[in-house]
Amino acid sequence: MTVRSLPDFPWDSLAPYKERASSVSGGIVDLSVGTPVDPTPAVVQEALRGAADAPGYPLTYGTAPLREAVAGWFARRRGVPDLDPDGVMPTIGSKELVAWLPTLLGLGQGDVVGFPGIAYPTYDVGARLAGATPQVVDGLAALGPLTTATTPKLLWLNSPSNPTGQVLGIEHLAKVVAWARAHGVVVASDECYAELDWREGATEPTTPSILDPRVTGGSTEGLLAVYSLSKQSNLAGYRAAFVAGDVSLVRRLLEVRKHAGMIVPWPVQQALTVALGDDAHVAEQKARYAARRAQLRTAVEAFGLRVDHSDAGLYLWATRGEDAWATVDALSRRGILAAPGTFYGKAGREHVRIALTATDERIAAAAERLRA
Repeated sequence: MTVRSLPDFPWDSLAPYKERASSVSGGIVDLSVGTPVDPTPAVVQEALRGAADAPGYPLTYGTAPLREAVAGWFARRRGVPDLDPDGVMPTIGSKELVAWLPTLLGLGQGDVVGFPGIAYPTYDVGARLAGATPQVVDGLAALGPLTTATTPKLLWLNSPSNPTGQVLGIEHLAKVVAWARAHGVVVASDECYAELDWREGATEPTTPSILDPRVTGGSTEGLLAVYSLSKQSNLAGYRAAFVAGDVSLVRRLLEVRKHAGMIVPWPVQQALTVALGDDAHVAEQKARYAARRAQLRTAVEAFGLRVDHSDAGLYLWATRGEDAWATVDALSRRGILAAPGTFYGKAGREHVRIALTATDERIAAAAERLRA
C-alpha cells in the first residue's frame, strides 16, 4: 500500500464552492463539516484543568475508573447492563480507531473489509491502509455464495449513519450478529451519534447498540462498539473516544497499541471519565441541536429539497433529484456550503449532507436565505 493508493481528500474539491459562498453578502454559512461550535461543558473543562499536572505516562488501557464509567454509561444510556470494563479501551478520537482497526486486527492482503454503500470514507481508507480489500456490503444477501476468499473478516456497521442519519433497529442488528458469528466475522459498529436521536415515539434513551443483549443474546463475542464524545459533549478538540465489547478483541488491540504508543493523554482520560457521568450537559446540547434542526429542516424543504432518513445525528440528508454537485452549486449561491453525497459513495450521487453544526446565528442566516 502506498499513499498514492488512497483516495484524494474529498473536501478539497469544495474549494470553489466555498469561495462562491464566501462572496455572498453576510458571509458563508459553512454546513459542510460536522465540527462542533458550542462550548465544551464547564464540568469537563474543570476536569481537564484538574488533571493538568501529568508528568507520568498514561495507561494505554485507560484507568479503571474510566473503563468503569464507560460500562456505567452503557448500562444507563444504551440498554447494556453487564458490559465488562475489561472490554473497554479509550482511543484518540474515533476516526483513528476506524482508520486503524483492520491493521490492529492483523488484516491484510486477501482479507475483505465490508462497509455500507453510503458511508463515512474512513471505513474504505482503513481497509486500504491495512492492504486489505474494501467492499461495499449493502445487505448480507448481496455477498452471494460465500467462500473463504469472499467472506469479510471485518464488517462495519454505522448506526446512526453518517451521512444519512438512518438508524438500524434491534431486529436488524440481531440478524447481522447471528450471520457474522456463523461465518466468523468481526462486527464493528460505529455508534458516535447515538445520543442525538430524533425519532418520534422512540422510548429508549438512545438509538440501539450492537452490544444490547437483545442483539447479542448476552455475549459480546466478535463485537465491537466505537463511540466518541465529540458530538454529544463538544469534545472534538480533546480526541476523546473509546472502543468496547469483546474482551479478547479489545486485548488484541491493546497489545498492538502498547507497542505503537497509541495512548490517550492522562488529562483527556480524566475529562472523559467525568463527561460520561454527567447526562445534564448532553441533554442541553441535544436541545440546541433539536432547535437548529427544526429551523433548518423547514427552510431546506421550502428551498425544494426532500429530506430522507435523518432520524438521528447531526445532518440532514437531502435531495431534489439532481446531481449532488448541482445542489451544492445552488446552495453556494445562497452563501451556504454543503457536502455532496458523492463523498460518501456512488449511491449518494443525488443527495447532499447539510450539517447542524453552526451557531444559532448562522443557522438562522441559512434559513432566511433558503426561504428568500
